[in-house]
Amino acid sequence: MSVVASVPEAMRWYPAPAKLNLFLHVLGRRADGYHLLQTVFRLVDLLDEVGIAVRDNGEIRRLDATPGVSMAEDLCLRAARLLREHALAQGRAGAAALGADLCLRKRIPIGGGLGGGSSDAATVLLVLNRLWGLGLGREALMALGLQLGADVPVFVLGSNALGEGVGERLTPLALDPAWYLILIPQVSVSTKEIFSSPALTRDTKPLKMLPFLPLLGRNDLQSVATGLYPQIGEHLDWLLQCGNARLVRMTGSGACVFAEFATEAEARAAAALLPAHMRGVVARGLERHPLLDPEVQG
Repeated sequence: MSVVASVPEAMRWYPAPAKLNLFLHVLGRRADGYHLLQTVFRLVDLLDEVGIAVRDNGEIRRLDATPGVSMAEDLCLRAARLLREHALAQGRAGAAALGADLCLRKRIPIGGGLGGGSSDAATVLLVLNRLWGLGLGREALMALGLQLGADVPVFVLGSNALGEGVGERLTPLALDPAWYLILIPQVSVSTKEIFSSPALTRDTKPLKMLPFLPLLGRNDLQSVATGLYPQIGEHLDWLLQCGNARLVRMTGSGACVFAEFATEAEARAAAALLPAHMRGVVARGLERHPLLDPEVQG
């Protein structure tokens, strides 16, 4: 977690949830190199917190820094600047003066396939749209989010969803209540390396029937990732020994893996048995983004 020298009194903190891919199928590859996917996104209550305070001098600043993430790559900054650029392009009165101070309390592991950076960016878009009084609709914000990354739109949508295309075509889904034990292997996975691997199959047939039953699917990236990073396979093997787990899978391109349980007690009982060299967190499956709760929006 980064350290902030001075936080403005006006700064408020807003939630940014992680996501799990309950399955992830690679259906093909477009001419531009992007992969065609089919996945189910599940929001969980493992949360980053984004600090936001409005400025009226047109300046957008990060008051802290995320280790290993340059300011040029910072999705919070990019989201705020993109939103202001959109307001300027639309001829919004006073858009040049729109500014913000941003901070981040980071709890979602970076590069784990949990979508933390994308979620942080979506929270910036959602909150600044309101605080700046822009009044953009959800679809417009989702289109902006797609410019930042394929996972950003689902966090702007704010619900569990079937994702298709490159992940941007979203259909909200109602999912059963669930709890998750998420394990965090201490390896750094290159998403580019996984998707470019010759071992990756790109011809999975799409599932046609709703509701999607995750047990019918798989994560097509999982076998590639475990071949390149044996620690991921070790963590998956441990989760497969949890007798009450309904589903064991890798999320995204890894490295994080998870087991789904029907109850919190089952998830915490499994977590209590974790070997000392493994790190894990218990999280509840969400029905919607916390920002959709009125008390958080205030």
